[in-house]
Amino acid sequence: MIRESVKDIDNIEIDSFSGLLIDFARLKKAKVIVKGLRAVSDFEYELQMALMNNKLDSEIETIFIMTSSKYSFLSSSIIKEVSSFGGCVGGLVPPIVEKRLKQKYHNL
Repeated sequence: MIRESVKDIDNIEIDSFSGLLIDFARLKKAKVIVKGLRAVSDFEYELQMALMNNKLDSEIETIFIMTSSKYSFLSSSIIKEVSSFGGCVGGLVPPIVEKRLKQKYHNL
């Protein structure tokens, strides 16, 4: 779904890994890890992770980007719950995600 959602955007590579993020960053020769934050509660956890990653490799920086306040309430759990009860998530997720959620929860 991610690949489908960004297929028309240049310079995006979709990949997955298991293990430590810092090891994956090294493998990809990344110099920066970008993390999105929705709320202060996200920051506490992500700061701990960033500090540990810095301890493991001080050459790789972590930067945080705050979400727009109009999306700060969103989480995958909320999206799944709303969709499972037949609520509209259009405009909150890419069209392919909305379609798959309808298929999953409503056998469409």
